[in-house]
Amino acid sequence: MSSVEVRTKDPLRERRIPGRNDGFLASKVPEKLDAIVIGSGIGGLGLAVLLAKVGKRVLVLEQHDRAGGCCHTFTEKGFEFDVGIHYIGDLLEHKPFRCMLDQLTNGQLQWEPLDNPFDQVVLGPPENRRTYPIYSGRNRFPDELKKFFPGEEAAIDEYMRLVKKAGRSVWFLCLLKLVPVPLAKFLVYTGLANRLSFFFRMASRSVTEVVNELTENNDLRAVFSYIFGTYGNMPKDGSFSMHSLLVCHYLTGAWYPIGGASEIAYHMIPIIEKAGGAVLVRAPVNRILFNDNKEAIGVSVMKGQEEIHVHAPMVISNAGIFNTYQKLLPKELQAMPAIQKQLGMMKNGAGGLSIFLGLTGTKEDLGLKADNYWIFTEHNLDELVVTYLKGNREESARSVPLLFVASPSAKDPTWEERSPGKSTLSLVSFANYEWFEEWKDDKVTNRGTDYNELKQIFCDSILEVVMSVFPKITRDKVEFIEAGTPITNTHYIGAPKGEIYGADHGTARFSAECSATVRPQTPLKNLYLTGQDVFVCGFAGALAGALTCGSVILNRNLHLDTIALAKKTKRVNTKKLE
Repeated sequence: MSSVEVRTKDPLRERRIPGRNDGFLASKVPEKLDAIVIGSGIGGLGLAVLLAKVGKRVLVLEQHDRAGGCCHTFTEKGFEFDVGIHYIGDLLEHKPFRCMLDQLTNGQLQWEPLDNPFDQVVLGPPENRRTYPIYSGRNRFPDELKKFFPGEEAAIDEYMRLVKKAGRSVWFLCLLKLVPVPLAKFLVYTGLANRLSFFFRMASRSVTEVVNELTENNDLRAVFSYIFGTYGNMPKDGSFSMHSLLVCHYLTGAWYPIGGASEIAYHMIPIIEKAGGAVLVRAPVNRILFNDNKEAIGVSVMKGQEEIHVHAPMVISNAGIFNTYQKLLPKELQAMPAIQKQLGMMKNGAGGLSIFLGLTGTKEDLGLKADNYWIFTEHNLDELVVTYLKGNREESARSVPLLFVASPSAKDPTWEERSPGKSTLSLVSFANYEWFEEWKDDKVTNRGTDYNELKQIFCDSILEVVMSVFPKITRDKVEFIEAGTPITNTHYIGAPKGEIYGADHGTARFSAECSATVRPQTPLKNLYLTGQDVFVCGFAGALAGALTCGSVILNRNLHLDTIALAKKTKRVNTKKLE
């Protein structure tokens, strides 16, 4: 990898929805393909760019009408909404993750830092709310916590020691997925993986188990655990090692893409096209094609009622492990013991609920900042989530006890130029897929009165929470409100059970055996996996999955290349300053 020059661009350029005009036609498929990627989420696009950088001709196929997966945006009533990018960490210019992103976008994607504090943790009912700001900074984060929790200095220091040690040991997770299978099995079954890696030693311990040993202070326990919403498991089920990755991810700060999330795909697609590849939307893959030797040789795309076969010597799926193995493989290959073993190690993640709020007024008018709010009705986060998810759906809808609140418009410095006098909020919580399952086969734009009424209950109760925390937001300021349910996620991003983070991120997911078994190579020749389910969830996790998959395909450790590039970049920047 070579260094890239970051160039400025016009923030007022014409808005373009990545891939919107590139609908699938057989005539648009490039000749002599080197690979087909199923799904244009960041794990798929990222891998396609990596392959394009070494001259590979790659076709990316997306079932939705725009590219980007959870990085796409949509516009309603004059408001542009991001669906999945709220804040990204670890983007200091000399960091490996930043260097990788600059490579994947040719240095064209720019980032705006969030405020510091970047998160606000709100605990308790309206009459007894406590707000705890979360600051970035390796020293400032714990130092600020100590101001709010005097007498808990030892607990905070030990928490920081554990999360840093576990987070820094993630390289062993990568190692298990890259070394030859016999060596990986040896490391797993001799117990060496757990002995050599603090990440795997802590992976089997839940967040609740660890933090409860550190302190008796219930509010501090909640503050230690609050970020579980970024990977989808309540603290009693979530792996402490996974939790540590997220805490470490934001230690040096949080950022937002200037121009919105659609900028990510916008700057990646041309690199794929320049190498002779293409990104085509409205291209639902209904099955992967195999020859008699069980080797992947292409895919079948549905165009209306017609199947169109597209061939390539390699197929990479970013559709997730469940879609890939349970929907896209022939029945006889699904039944293979090696496939069933991998499926048995994973389970579907939690369903996601999103509310999109369009408001009249600037961020100053509405009291919005470039930060996020995590709002919980009490400090016992496990009990709060269990009660909510086990409740009657209408009752739970009337009292949503946990809510993430972010304002994409307040984070983007180009927003006011593009949408003067308007603001947006993205609100996220969890919801059972089963609450909405009865409408899953209905047309997405016409699921009936009962479905809309249930969504309205969620919207009304969540809006009440928002107005109580942000007093400048009143009902007369609301121009647009819409809810996306788990079955909405199934329709737009292909999530089998409405999950937003792929496969479940509980302790079982991070056992050494599961980590070594679910890897980019599948049991079927020329079929590979990329994205969240290969590594971990989220934007950074899916890109790490792409880097891991690319390492296997190119037979070169791209993770080490990225680290080397980061060191080189730091040296060059230091010399410039001198």
